[in-house]
Amino acid sequence: MESYRTTAFLTILFISTCGYLLWRPREAMTQQQAQLSLTIEEYQPKSTLIVKEHKIEHAKFPFIDIHSHHWEVTPEYVDKLVKEMDSINLQVLVNLSGGTGEHLKHTLAVMKGRYPDRFVVFANMSFDDLNISGFGKRQAERLEQDVKNGAQGLKIFKNFGMDLKYANGERVHVDDPEFDAVFEKCADLRIPVLIHVAEPSAFFDPWDKTNERWLELKEFPQRARPPAKYPPFETLMAERNHLFAKHPRTNFIAAHLAFHGNDLERLGKLFDAYPNVNVDIAAVLAELGRQPYSAHDFLVKYQDRVLMGKDIYDVNEYKWYFRALETRDEYFEYYRKRHAFWRIYGFQVPDEVLKKVYYKNALKLVPGLDAEAFPD
Repeated sequence: MESYRTTAFLTILFISTCGYLLWRPREAMTQQQAQLSLTIEEYQPKSTLIVKEHKIEHAKFPFIDIHSHHWEVTPEYVDKLVKEMDSINLQVLVNLSGGTGEHLKHTLAVMKGRYPDRFVVFANMSFDDLNISGFGKRQAERLEQDVKNGAQGLKIFKNFGMDLKYANGERVHVDDPEFDAVFEKCADLRIPVLIHVAEPSAFFDPWDKTNERWLELKEFPQRARPPAKYPPFETLMAERNHLFAKHPRTNFIAAHLAFHGNDLERLGKLFDAYPNVNVDIAAVLAELGRQPYSAHDFLVKYQDRVLMGKDIYDVNEYKWYFRALETRDEYFEYYRKRHAFWRIYGFQVPDEVLKKVYYKNALKLVPGLDAEAFPD
């Protein structure tokens, strides 16, 4: 009887062992197949590089964010905003989405009415009467009234020149003469124009395996700019440059490094040709961070022409800007994968350059800012 039990036990053990050995390779194969089927979105490699890191939570100097958007503001929202600003040394935030008329007045009352020295609000154009004769003159008059009401600049959004059209279907060109009165009025009022023309050049290129913004276009296919629907990138650049040339008295701030962050030599030539042009670094930190030597040298050379900006507001994302501008940290992840399918590097600039990027250049361009709130 005992011998029978031993034999039965050994038989069961043998069968179980064979089953395990047969199952194990299948499990390994299944895991391997799962790894081979990973998508590019799921792939999140962890770097094995061990180097010194500097996790900077607030800016070395108080700074001005020249490029932010806050459409519907309430007193509670603004109170929370100021507390967050204090935590990262953000002294003045520029809301580019002020609107015009009554909407602008409301935004000004809620933001500057509560914290007059912490916020700046830019006006926007209304195109409701674009197809009625005399639009440019009326728009200039509206802008003058908006400035009287408290606006300190004009923001022009990306639809201008790209898909804004007249009733007859004709595209409004960036250098359209109808708008000359508006830009001249900005010069008269001594307010800057922060203008967004075009998109990253890769959005205008074929959306294929060679496009470095492929991931972003997959997530947001509406951001593609195919030639059947949109003017070519170079057409928009030519019109924009003609606009700058036509209005030498007007101070322009070209958003997002003028979309030349991938070609700083070209951006330098733009600066050399048009002394009235400046840029912000909003949402294009990844362009500078992948070329730290060139970025450092460029910012030193053109230190009077570059302004700090973030674009989409998130208090937790500014730290990447501080780290890139203030340290020489190597090979760290950017905060938005779709913008940068690569890691970035710090391009630490001298303190005097940092002060200009953080606040001095904005103080020169935006009227009504309190320079006493910043170091010399």
